[in-house]
Amino acid sequence: MSWSVKLERRFGFLAVPGLLRYVAAITALVFILYKINPAYLALINLDPGAIAEGQWWRLVTYIFIPGLGSLIPTPDWFNAAFSVLFLIWAGDRLEEAWGALRLTLFFLVGMIGTTIAAFVFGAQFSNSMLIMSIFFAFARFYPDVVILFAYIVPMKVKWIAWGFAAYICWTFLMGTMQYRSAVIAALANYFIFFGRDMFREARQHREVSARKQRFETETRSTATEPLHKCHVCGATELTDSNLEFRVARDGEEYCLQHLPSAQGAAAQ
Repeated sequence: MSWSVKLERRFGFLAVPGLLRYVAAITALVFILYKINPAYLALINLDPGAIAEGQWWRLVTYIFIPGLGSLIPTPDWFNAAFSVLFLIWAGDRLEEAWGALRLTLFFLVGMIGTTIAAFVFGAQFSNSMLIMSIFFAFARFYPDVVILFAYIVPMKVKWIAWGFAAYICWTFLMGTMQYRSAVIAALANYFIFFGRDMFREARQHREVSARKQRFETETRSTATEPLHKCHVCGATELTDSNLEFRVARDGEEYCLQHLPSAQGAAAQ
């Protein structure tokens, strides 16, 4: 029985078809409430201290906080609309490629990892890393889809993902051990679901590189070996490109200068 079939049988009840559409709809509602009262977001964010005091709803409500900032100065409603549309667009395509169960489990594991990061490591990621993991997952399935980076520059999803990954790696290397641990916990869903594929691809890349290097080495070695060599003087076409060679009756190869005169007429 395959791993996917076992997963379906054991956790199939957890599948929520259209999950990210529901998240997007509630996110839009949260933005409206935020515009009515900006202090509203402080009541639903992922605050470990408040949760410890009994505000358990924060364990779930933080995932509905819309992204209000961007790389370029744009109105918050524009950024929020982009967040909502991205969740719908990416969610539908991930569900097509992955199925409702795997997408649901991916999202749940991401929530658990983000919560662990907040409680254990104190990192205030909110839902940013969770959304980032969704984007990385989308890039795995649809790397060549073109979107507008920063709403302006058309770029393939894979290059944007590589850019975000480079930024995370840089902050990971420059950050404290606490921050590094938090990043790993918050992105645990991505490593769990794609780690095996990443390891296999890295191994295949190493094998292909090794085969390519062996081929190039053998090719260079073959290219330095002469095709013709005089039996008398040892000259080859590599030592003198103007030399001509013939094979005599004795089966040996000679340059024209040392070709046995008695066999010159019979040389091949």
